[in-house]
Amino acid sequence: MTDTEIQVLEVAGLAATGTGATLWFTGLPSAGKSTIAHAVAADLRAAGLRVQVLDGDEVRPHLSAELGFSREARDINVKRIGYVARLLAGHGVIVLVPVIAPYIDARTAVRDDHASHDVPFAEVFVSTSLELAESRDVKGLYAKARRGELTGMTGVDDPYEKPTSAELVIDTGRVDLSTSVELAKALLTAIIDRELQ
Repeated sequence: MTDTEIQVLEVAGLAATGTGATLWFTGLPSAGKSTIAHAVAADLRAAGLRVQVLDGDEVRPHLSAELGFSREARDINVKRIGYVARLLAGHGVIVLVPVIAPYIDARTAVRDDHASHDVPFAEVFVSTSLELAESRDVKGLYAKARRGELTGMTGVDDPYEKPTSAELVIDTGRVDLSTSVELAKALLTAIIDRELQ
């Protein structure tokens, strides 16, 4: 059996279970979180799965428009997104969440909330270096932060707390997109199978 045939069987197995799960992609701004999550979503949708991407940039204006960017506000935003992810995943949707979520405590709270409701969850740390992430700065946020025009920029003047318990670590400076997608799909299959045993 070829690797491609095995991957098709794994994705088909996800569809057959009807079980949802959350994959949370955390990392610096411009690390590649959204790129990987949307590529995974495209593959899973093509295989007939119910998938929802909760992209931090797209979700924040709807769930947390009133919040600023203090540590407390960021934690509230992360927990809100985590709650929505858990609800969707609990109803059989595969939820992919590319959100910076810079602080360990908030990410742990989301993980714990999923666990307390028996909803499969895994964290993907997109560990791309600050230098590479900054070189991809399509929004110009790093440049603004470096010029002092923007404060509270994760990785510049606000900390990013690296995960200590991520199930998968991907450095997009070393791993190409197609490999990143396959690694994320393999993790998804593993956490659902583990929950079902």
